[in-house]
Amino acid sequence: MKNIVAVLFLIFIGFSVQAQETKSKNAKIKFHVSGNCEMCKMRIEKAAFSVSGVKTANWDVDTASLYLIVNEMKTNAISIQKAIANAGHDTEEFKASLKDYEGLPDCCQYERE
Repeated sequence: MKNIVAVLFLIFIGFSVQAQETKSKNAKIKFHVSGNCEMCKMRIEKAAFSVSGVKTANWDVDTASLYLIVNEMKTNAISIQKAIANAGHDTEEFKASLKDYEGLPDCCQYERE
């Protein structure tokens, strides 16, 4: 009888821990994206919106920070950063390819590290 109670208790604990890992439909995400101007802002935000699950995207020119609200059941920060890097802008996790970077207008070619 004690073994049955112990097993049921462990199963209950397992479900409780799993329930705490639910993903938010309105998660706030922020990360750095390299860029210079309003043209960069439009390109970065467009790349973010190209990823399913992105609800809002706002890149701040002064801080070079991208503020997002996303549905975590559909996307994550890594997928969004990949899309932005493919548009020619470096992020915290991904560096744009040289080809994508050189395809940017002159005013958008930021200093690379």
